[in-house]
Amino acid sequence: MKEQLPGIYLYRRIVQAKLFIDGHYGDKINLDDIADEAFFSKFHFIRLFKMAYGKTPHQYLTAVRIEQAKLMLQNNHPVTHVCFAVGFDSLSSFTGLFKRITGNSPSVYQQLQLQRKRELRAQPLQFIPHCFALKNGWMEKSNFEEVL
Repeated sequence: MKEQLPGIYLYRRIVQAKLFIDGHYGDKINLDDIADEAFFSKFHFIRLFKMAYGKTPHQYLTAVRIEQAKLMLQNNHPVTHVCFAVGFDSLSSFTGLFKRITGNSPSVYQQLQLQRKRELRAQPLQFIPHCFALKNGWMEKSNFEEVL
């Protein structure tokens, strides 16, 4: 009869692989590298990872890379630099995937985020949630500056 490993042991190995992805998303890593980090066969690892995180390891790696790219673009890094820094080999594949996931190309996303930052600096009170302003009685007057 085959001995069952405790669930926490398996979970720790899956978490170890996730942390490996989080720390190496910019490197040229693939499924073999990630599965090796957790000491699982590829196919068993994919099943366990998806059960734990709701995504395959590849989907998770892609999501991490896109989120990191968004942060870098918000900080005005050049699109080409961002592409390679987050682990993509091709600017065209990065741009296409980024647009499919976010709805905008990296350069358009960057311009929108920079515009939002300028607006936030110019008129910070416009970015206070309506429910918060209402709760604090700020909506009784026509303009927030009158309350201050």
